[in-house]
Amino acid sequence: MEIVMGVVLGFVAWLVIRCVLTGFYAVDQNQRAVKTVFGRAQRLGSLTTSDDPISESLRDDEKDRYCFPQVRVIMPGGPYFKWPWERVYKVSVATETVNMAFDPASPQANKGGTVLEAVTKDQLNTGLTGQIRYQVSERNLYAYIFGVTSPIAHVMGYFVSVLRERIATFEAPGKKEADADAVSVEGISINDLRKNLRDLNEHMDKECQCSQARYGIRLDASLITGIDPPPEVESALAAINTAHNQVSSDISLATAAADQRIVASRRAVEIETLKADAEVEPLRRLAAQLAELKRGGGNAAMAAYVRNAKLALFVQANRVIVEAKP
Repeated sequence: MEIVMGVVLGFVAWLVIRCVLTGFYAVDQNQRAVKTVFGRAQRLGSLTTSDDPISESLRDDEKDRYCFPQVRVIMPGGPYFKWPWERVYKVSVATETVNMAFDPASPQANKGGTVLEAVTKDQLNTGLTGQIRYQVSERNLYAYIFGVTSPIAHVMGYFVSVLRERIATFEAPGKKEADADAVSVEGISINDLRKNLRDLNEHMDKECQCSQARYGIRLDASLITGIDPPPEVESALAAINTAHNQVSSDISLATAAADQRIVASRRAVEIETLKADAEVEPLRRLAAQLAELKRGGGNAAMAAYVRNAKLALFVQANRVIVEAKP
């Protein structure tokens, strides 16, 4: 009888310890939690991520593949209680920053996670440096906790593949087809990339919006800070840039000189036109006055005017030659 009582008391003590002392838990301010009952996460009815706006960034063929159930999220606070057959999964939703060359599956890759290599459209192997800010998405905790193995590795792999594809096909915005000759001179893709880092970062942010629906991780921002070629081609690239700058300078000087000549020619034409107008204007006024004189006085008035004009000329002349009449 004592043995049975001991077993019962032991079971009761174990049950108290198991259910009471270890059954309470709390969720920190920067954490979110999901509870499972017999291994099944508590869900919000039949809702899935397809019913959430985060899936709008997915392609049509991806929406079925990345369709995860929406789960009940336990917010910060407590104490909360759970039964022995329940389990609580806590995740941090604080913003994290990692080097974009970091490979969770192989920490030694990419030169120890410091430099990410990519090939440009002109077959130049270049090194990229920068950071990525990300955080776990509250709106798709199922994918992060249960749906994807090592979600950060998937996100980094997706980011790297999108970045390398963009580097390989990047062309500076604003180049016109009419400037094809200039493009052939200036079209060093690494220079275009360096000048358009902001556009490159914005493109990566836009393309990676779907990571929240895919893997339960939201990329806050990508910051690519450096794009550098290998040391063995740095000197050659510097020489090309120097030659390009010299050519650009010569073209600019020639263009400026041509513009100055055009402006000077226009001004010369304007000056000569004004001179001609100044010489013609008195004749126009004289013709208008003679027409008015003829209308008012007739031929007699015109004859008198011509006679007076001849007298003024005779006064100024030193010799007058008169044609003899037969």
